[in-house]
Amino acid sequence: MVKKRSGLGKGLSALIPERNTDIEKNREIKGDIQNINIHEINPNRNQPRKSFDQEKLDALAKSIKNYGVIQPIVVRTIKEGYEIVAGERRWKACRQAGLKEIPCIIKELNEKERMEIALIENLQREDLNPIEEALAYKMLIEDYQLTQEEISSSIGKSRPYIANMIRLLKLSEEVRKMLMNNLLSSGHARALLRIEDSNLQKQIGEKIIANNLSVRETESLVTKLINDKGEKKKKQKTKDTTLMFIEDTLQTRLGTKVNIIKGKKKGKIEIEYYSDEELERLVELLQGS
Repeated sequence: MVKKRSGLGKGLSALIPERNTDIEKNREIKGDIQNINIHEINPNRNQPRKSFDQEKLDALAKSIKNYGVIQPIVVRTIKEGYEIVAGERRWKACRQAGLKEIPCIIKELNEKERMEIALIENLQREDLNPIEEALAYKMLIEDYQLTQEEISSSIGKSRPYIANMIRLLKLSEEVRKMLMNNLLSSGHARALLRIEDSNLQKQIGEKIIANNLSVRETESLVTKLINDKGEKKKKQKTKDTTLMFIEDTLQTRLGTKVNIIKGKKKGKIEIEYYSDEELERLVELLQGS
């Protein structure tokens, strides 16, 4: 269902130009490419990418077995050894392939620089699902004070695109999972955003998957649901004037809120009370009437 997204612009130097010079000055490459014990390397704690396609990982592991690691990963030194800055998927595939060592480039980066590179690398490689991409944009905005316009001009996506991606984070947790597992597309998800009820969101999401609905069919379905709900509310609000007069009369007589619910053949009268004493008062009043 999910179409491949187009490439993402000019990269870290374009996305964060005001910081680029300082970042480059602070980066120190310790020697050339080094082979490092794979067990001394730790994954990125704040890796924006949360899921890895196992089939693609298997294919990469097989390729590494046959041809080795063509592109080294980038790491930084930490107390426990090394931490991956870029290339976690390659590291995972190397472990799966049974390699003892992996070629690395060691760079000294502070926490902010590490996060910037990790985010942009994933965005450029199109390795993120829509929710991960939305979280990456949100992090760039909240943690690094970038505006949607700055992100837009740097990665070649429109500002509405950035805004719409971030809006996906308002989806219910269940629908988010459907999106992260590529069971729904971003278009399906944007249509579901019109539904406020999280349970109904989930139900419609499951219906989309079960019936393989297109985005247009989903939009039509959601529109019909919203219109039907609106008509139902409208009917509920348009209460018969006679019933409203009776309600007002009873409320004045009883001194409390009264609601008359009329069905096709029968109805009910709801009389509210707020304490045991008030209940006794209402009972006495009704008995005396």
